[in-house]
Amino acid sequence: MIQPMFRPITSTLLPTATSVPGPVPTVIPTPTEYQTVGEAGHRTLWVTFGLMVLSSGIFALLSWNVPTSKRLFHVITTLITIVASLSYFAMATGHATTYNCSTVWDHHKHVPDTSHQVCRQVFWGRYVDWALTTPLLLLDLCLLAGVDGAHTLMAIVADVIMVLSGLFAALGEEGKTAQKWGWYTIGCISYLFVIWHVALHGGRTVSAKGRGVSRLFTGLGLFTLLLWTAYPIVWGVADGARKTSVDTEIMIYTILDFLAKPVFGFWLLLSHRAMPETNIDLSGYWSHGLATEGRIRIGEED
Repeated sequence: MIQPMFRPITSTLLPTATSVPGPVPTVIPTPTEYQTVGEAGHRTLWVTFGLMVLSSGIFALLSWNVPTSKRLFHVITTLITIVASLSYFAMATGHATTYNCSTVWDHHKHVPDTSHQVCRQVFWGRYVDWALTTPLLLLDLCLLAGVDGAHTLMAIVADVIMVLSGLFAALGEEGKTAQKWGWYTIGCISYLFVIWHVALHGGRTVSAKGRGVSRLFTGLGLFTLLLWTAYPIVWGVADGARKTSVDTEIMIYTILDFLAKPVFGFWLLLSHRAMPETNIDLSGYWSHGLATEGRIRIGEED
């Protein structure tokens, strides 16, 4: 009997163990990064506000026993610290500020690159302060040295251009180098014109007022020159390259502002008292205005 020969069939189609695919690589986007004022910077703004108010009160008191016609330096110097007080009050209370945001790209392996925003707080109130107070500071120096009106006006205009250029640079887009650093360059060039109109011409004219006034102008001029040169350096490191925190930026600027305004003011007014030749007699204009010039007033000498 022939028996059929059957062999067990082994199928090669049976399912076998296979590797389960891993999860697809994912990247969690980086949230927006804010570089903003902290507790230390906030306290610094309030302290500086108080110092500016105190300085304004002292400057006003110093002018009480000075004749009205000779209070010009007192009035200008007091206005400087009053404007600074308003500026620091605005910044301390959270006004006069905005954010300048830039895009930062994050590079990853095996997945597309991502980006996030870095927003730095910019106190535009500081630039409004400088646009009003620095021309007054220059006016103090020009009047002290006897600089003529033409060079005084040109110095003030160059100074305003310098400050506004700094504001435009601070608000410029981070990716547009020509926009941001171009305004910064314009501001630095304007600063050179300020030096030329005030320092060079002031040095020539102040010699006619005597040795004491020349020394005072030279001291105040060099003091102001060193401080004002530090401002663009701080800007380049802080708002420009963003290498410092906002708190550090505030602290440095407040130190410079305190030296350039209250300290400058005390130096000028206390020295001015001891030098009668620095007095500017504006009895005609200050008391009667320019419209009365040329009229004959009873009781005045010919």
